[in-house]
Amino acid sequence: MSLTRPLLAAALGALLCLPLASRAAEEDAGAYLAARSAVIASDYRDAASWFTRALLADPDNQQLLDGALVGRMSLGDFEGARSIAQRIVTLGGNSPAANIALAADQAKRGAFDEFLTDQAAGRAINPAVDMLSLAWAQVGAGSMSEALEGFDRISATQGLEAFGRYHKALALASVGDFEGADVLMSGGLRMMRRGVIAHAQILSQLERNEDAIALLDREFGTEQDPMIDALRAQLRAGGTLPFDVVRNATDGLAEVYFTVATALNGEASNAYTLVYARTAIFLRPDHLDSILLAAGLLIRQGQTDLAIEVYGLVAKDHPAFYAAEIGRAEALASDDRNDEAIAVLTGLTETNGDLMMVYLALGDLLRKVERFDEASQAYDKALDRVGTINPTHWVLFYSRGITHEREKRWEKADADFRKALELNPDQPLVLNYLGYSLVERGEKLDEALGMIQRAVAAQPDSGFIVDSLAWALFTLGRYAEALDPMERASILEPVDPIVTDHLGDVYWAVGRKLEAEFQWHRALSFDPEKELATRIRRKLEIGLDAVLAEEGALPLDQRRAAFDTPDTDAGPGDGAVTDGD
Repeated sequence: MSLTRPLLAAALGALLCLPLASRAAEEDAGAYLAARSAVIASDYRDAASWFTRALLADPDNQQLLDGALVGRMSLGDFEGARSIAQRIVTLGGNSPAANIALAADQAKRGAFDEFLTDQAAGRAINPAVDMLSLAWAQVGAGSMSEALEGFDRISATQGLEAFGRYHKALALASVGDFEGADVLMSGGLRMMRRGVIAHAQILSQLERNEDAIALLDREFGTEQDPMIDALRAQLRAGGTLPFDVVRNATDGLAEVYFTVATALNGEASNAYTLVYARTAIFLRPDHLDSILLAAGLLIRQGQTDLAIEVYGLVAKDHPAFYAAEIGRAEALASDDRNDEAIAVLTGLTETNGDLMMVYLALGDLLRKVERFDEASQAYDKALDRVGTINPTHWVLFYSRGITHEREKRWEKADADFRKALELNPDQPLVLNYLGYSLVERGEKLDEALGMIQRAVAAQPDSGFIVDSLAWALFTLGRYAEALDPMERASILEPVDPIVTDHLGDVYWAVGRKLEAEFQWHRALSFDPEKELATRIRRKLEIGLDAVLAEEGALPLDQRRAAFDTPDTDAGPGDGAVTDGD
């Protein structure tokens, strides 16, 4: 399900504009400026605090009230948000954020007649939410006929067809009309994970457990998934799945905010999307998908502690607790708290050690901190927990191949990369890594260059992959051919020290030495790793040719001839392979 561009633009609305100059700016400029700074940094705790302080100087300023309101909603504090929203309305303000807070409060209390009265009086959020909310409020008020007509109007609205059908199906199922719900969901409606689970529950309510199992198998395959596995087990045992995706109209409103948040995710700013996800959680605190979405949004915004708090909303006995723990580890790692993150995942191997994805997450984290041997062991255990190898498992072999390559176990690395390509022949990350590794080793050069060229064709806008092509050509002594892709890579990755350093080397090799020195200076300004910085400074002192001589590497003018003999055991090259992580 997706929103069309016009409706998406309307959905973005003006939830929050940074407050303009006001009396607060004059009377408490410090609080005002701190609030603006906190908004820019997505620091919702500080934003809510500083907006509240600024309001002491200018209590009727709607922009400050909006700022405090959105801060509270982003923190999940809807009790505090409600009082601020009521203040905005009392002052005659028209704020989409206030309307969300008040509508959510009414839905939470089950005050649907009040909800309908306020919407009829002109309360608006955005077209998609308003239309869906109206229909669900009518369900809550007992006006089912009007609600169904409302869902049908949504289904007839361009860009909202799937939303209308999906929510109508959920509404029918919530009042026991499982036959009608199944007809809607079986009519080619593409659904998210949550919708598939809802359909499986509906089929089970219709005593069609085998059809429900077939649906789960078709949509989720046979991969390990504790939630889906639990549903399958219950169905196979002859049990009837309760329909609990949407139990009532309040749950229906939560589903509205979740589905809109999902549509906004990646299209709107993370801050906008977070408000919708938080509203869904407020309306239904056990809404797992909204919890995972909100936590992920907070990680993207650098709000690690808040993300960890949100992951903590998932109960330890929930089948998806492992997913929340993997998310918590990701949040810790994003804050460079790698030891804590590893401890979380290590603990998870003790409680959920039968799950492949737990060891995959542990392996990825160990690889990130360059504990390659331990990472390889984690990937081994992940593969041990795979039943039948299928194309989705390419990433396991690719990741383990990297750890083998970094540990100089080339035969094992080569085998893993080639297995990954067997499973996913056109995967650009694998093509790039294996191709460049072969160039670095001076082996199978025609095949290697072909792999990198295929990777570039698949991802022409990846600066790192284009850099690999240019650097492979440079390594082979084909300097003039390397120039164009090297300059393109630099445009695509303008502040990467490795790419910029490579550009300097190519310029030097084609005789543009002043430009080479300029690029090396730029590379130093991008904070390269210590070893690379030392080498760049040495090149600036004595030139690339002299540095290669010091390193015992082939001189620039001898490289093409050296690589004209195929499949030699080793070759020169000082570039770094990038795995795209």
